[in-house]
Amino acid sequence: MVRKKGSLILCSAFLFVAWNALLLLYLWGRPPIGRLGELGGAEPGGKEAWAAGGGKPGGVNLAGELIRVAEEVEEQFETQKKLLQQIERQRAGWAQQRAVERRESEDASRVKDVAIQQPPRTSGPIKTNMAVGEQKRSQRTGPTAGLGVDSQNPQGSIRDHKATPSSPEPVIPILVIACDRVTVKRSLDRLIQYRPSPELHPIIVSQDCGHAETARVIGSYGAQVTHIRQPDLADIRVRPEHRKFQGYYKIARHYRWALNQVFHTFSQPTVVIVEDDLEVAPDFFEYFRALYPILNADPTLWCVSAWNDNGRDALVDPSRPELLYRTDFFPGLGWMLLKEMWDELEPKWPSAFWDDWMRQPEQRRNRSCIRPEISRTITFGRKGVSLGQFFDQYLRYIKLNTEFVPFIKQDLSYLLKEKYDETFITEVYSATLVKMEQLQQTGTLSGPGPYRVQYSSRESFKVFARTLGVMDDLKSGVPRTGYRGVVSFLHRGRRVFLAPPEGWTQYNTSWS
Repeated sequence: MVRKKGSLILCSAFLFVAWNALLLLYLWGRPPIGRLGELGGAEPGGKEAWAAGGGKPGGVNLAGELIRVAEEVEEQFETQKKLLQQIERQRAGWAQQRAVERRESEDASRVKDVAIQQPPRTSGPIKTNMAVGEQKRSQRTGPTAGLGVDSQNPQGSIRDHKATPSSPEPVIPILVIACDRVTVKRSLDRLIQYRPSPELHPIIVSQDCGHAETARVIGSYGAQVTHIRQPDLADIRVRPEHRKFQGYYKIARHYRWALNQVFHTFSQPTVVIVEDDLEVAPDFFEYFRALYPILNADPTLWCVSAWNDNGRDALVDPSRPELLYRTDFFPGLGWMLLKEMWDELEPKWPSAFWDDWMRQPEQRRNRSCIRPEISRTITFGRKGVSLGQFFDQYLRYIKLNTEFVPFIKQDLSYLLKEKYDETFITEVYSATLVKMEQLQQTGTLSGPGPYRVQYSSRESFKVFARTLGVMDDLKSGVPRTGYRGVVSFLHRGRRVFLAPPEGWTQYNTSWS
């Protein structure tokens, strides 16, 4: 293929030279036309007409002759230009093909340097280098020094994360999405503090925005993290009415790039995604390690989240940190995703507002996530593209779990759909049905519950939710933390289910 393209380019160059030679011979062979004013020509503005023949029978029309020759020369130049463009296209195509072949060859050699363990379903641990589009640096100096980037491979790599051949444990990387918050240090400090094994949980910090101070903070961790940088920092062309949402477009672009790095460049089977304004609980890693097999085993699950949207102190049971639930609402804010799910989502990934897009029925497809009673992450980032939306009203009051729960030692199979649904429906609809007034009035209810408050419309749900202190917004008809339309929480120390009538079948998307 390369020889054929080389021959084609040489042939095109020969034709170009030959064409120019013929053109020169043609022009040299023509009779001289003299200077203006000779053979009947006239100077512009003279008494004689410019095209006059000077009264001689055989006079030459110099103006017409010059215009004709000029047109011929211009036509020849156009032809030569097309030839040059054709040669350039062929040369560029050849160079691109050579670059692709060289890159494939380099990738093949890199794969041999195994350093990241694959889960049991693969044949062995794999280490691949990450291409991030940065300029090649010959040495690790200057403002980018210490960013977890190898001087021989400035594009970045996860280094030396190996597992022993006898260990069946999967590697679950942590992907930190960062931009321009230097407070990423708080997030990284907790991740490193609670991480049980650097080999089993390599931390990849993917930075957008090109913020130098944040880059220095990330770089200060050295080999404890791998720092990669989203190469495309340009503004995104959006509709005029969406210019104020430019930040949301850039976040979606960054997520797509970073997840492609983890799954397609690093070839990892799963990842836990956190943002640079999240602080994690002491059992954060234990939580995800224990639930990874459940996520793998149940096709009706599509994520595991560390977040409870209604996780304020007064709404959760502090004595039951081990409680876990299924939810139809995508929580985000520290969540685990499998490669198979990313392969489904990536081709249609949205240009903006990716989290609300995830909550649409076309993406969710009746699948659920796992979420805890007490959150394993909290957010401390009021600054952001949402300008503090929900932060002051809800997010700042979320309770972070402080008690380590040994989830790996527990039997979590009750979260599988077939087991969970039967138990959940029975528990909810066997709970005592009460009126809102009964919950609100002190002394009208005896016993710890659980109690059920029934809603039958969007309006009644929102009124009850606001009154009881839980979040009242719905996305595609799904309430936050809801499962089969049921929102579970504590109210004045009693378990309450805010639930639709028994026999619920599906969400009403018009309730959004």
